Amino acid sequence: MEKLTVVKVGGKIVEDECSLQQLLQNFTAIKGKKVLIHGGGRSATKIAAQLGIESKMVNGRRITDAEMLRVVTMVYGGLVNKNIVASLQAKGINALGLTGADLNVLLSDKRPVKDGVDYGFVGDVKKANGEILAKLISDGVVPVMAPLTHDGQGHMLNTNADTIAQETAVALSPFFETTLIYSFEKKGVLRDAEDEESYIPHINRQEFRQFVEDGVVQGGMIPKLENAFSALDAGVSKVVITLATAIDGNSGTIIEK
Repeated sequence: MEKLTVVKVGGKIVEDECSLQQLLQNFTAIKGKKVLIHGGGRSATKIAAQLGIESKMVNGRRITDAEMLRVVTMVYGGLVNKNIVASLQAKGINALGLTGADLNVLLSDKRPVKDGVDYGFVGDVKKANGEILAKLISDGVVPVMAPLTHDGQGHMLNTNADTIAQETAVALSPFFETTLIYSFEKKGVLRDAEDEESYIPHINRQEFRQFVEDGVVQGGMIPKLENAFSALDAGVSKVVITLATAIDGNSGTIIEK
């Protein structure tokens, strides 16, 4: 089975031109088939503010009303996505920018109101079309996916980029030996948030439970690791959490069954 690397890059890296170009250089150097999934939340917040639209967050997640949906569709699907695609083309990578609506690659349900919180036009992925993506990839195309899906009824939905990365990697696992890389600004999962060098090189499920119990792993890292184990259970070969400058699949925290 051919190898495939699915890289998710956070908004912080995407929005700084210098760090973005470095990441794209490293992404270009990855051998074999690959997919890139990006965020872009800070750009959306900034452009919304310029348009006089207030950004509302609950537990770190964006409330996407009709006005904000227009902004994230423009920013994620347009500005951020196409700048990345153009930069990759300049590096000799035949990239294709996609939202979930394009070729119906990611279909979502609008998130229901829960505990009194209405997230608005936010999507929870229902189906990822691995077959169509696998065809594109086999033809030498490198998909660059924005954090947007659709509901099949003509509505775009704002969707968490980590989730899109997980669902995409899982959908492609029947066709390729898939490694999923979450890249961000730390070396991996840290034992001590203040110490960059305290990253944990390997984590299995038992160790993960222990780390949560001991308070070593907390906050937003818990759902990230839960997603990682779900991806492994669904057929992904390996998940890596690492620095954006170390996306070769050999550095950072490697999560295995």
